[in-house]
Amino acid sequence: MEKRVALVTGGSRGIGRAIAEKFAKNGYNLVINYVSDNTNLDEIKEGFNKYGVEVLLEKADVSNFNECEKMVTSAIEKFGKIDTLVNNAGITRDNLLMRMKEEDFDKVISINLKGTFNLTKLVTPYMMKKREGRIVNISSVVGVMGNAGQSNYAASKAGIIGFTKSVAKELATRNILANCVAPGFIATDMTSVLNEKVKENISAQIPLKRMGTAEEIANAVYFLGGEDNTYITGLSLIHIWRCRRIER
Repeated sequence: MEKRVALVTGGSRGIGRAIAEKFAKNGYNLVINYVSDNTNLDEIKEGFNKYGVEVLLEKADVSNFNECEKMVTSAIEKFGKIDTLVNNAGITRDNLLMRMKEEDFDKVISINLKGTFNLTKLVTPYMMKKREGRIVNISSVVGVMGNAGQSNYAASKAGIIGFTKSVAKELATRNILANCVAPGFIATDMTSVLNEKVKENISAQIPLKRMGTAEEIANAVYFLGGEDNTYITGLSLIHIWRCRRIER
């Protein structure tokens, strides 16, 4: 059978890497987006060889529409289609509102929210043509509950939820399903820099008393973005935790 194709932004590490691996394990060819010049491309390719799938590595700043367009064009030229889009790429530039620089607010909105718009807009025409597609956007529980020192990040992630629900209504008649996964605290490189006291404080607020794993998020994303999901659209799957300010 012809392999399906998934495009994962920010797919070279962390949650994005786990999502890409989940799709690869299930036979999807991959377009993995990255942005850093320090990305070890050979390591990524070797890591996916064992799954017997093809991997196209594409460097692009998701906030730049032209770069996104080139990436999507390359994906279509190589694979002929994109069955699943996962908008995972995101950054943080944390600070209290009174100390936050305008450029830090703009950068977070541009990458997290506009990047999601860019790729969704560019991929949608190909999905509409074949009357099938799956879009999964990665938001955050902070976009639902807010968090002191993250007004820019919370705004971007809340915007992703609203964007997803609107897109789901627009595209449902073409059998394109759009959903959102909003993780809480997940054990990644980003959270590994927190000290043990902070980690314990975070874990105490979570019902299971531990952070989630990138693989657990990937499982949810794969279900929503895979062939087994034939009906669910406009969903925001949220990992809720009792939110109070986390001292860093």
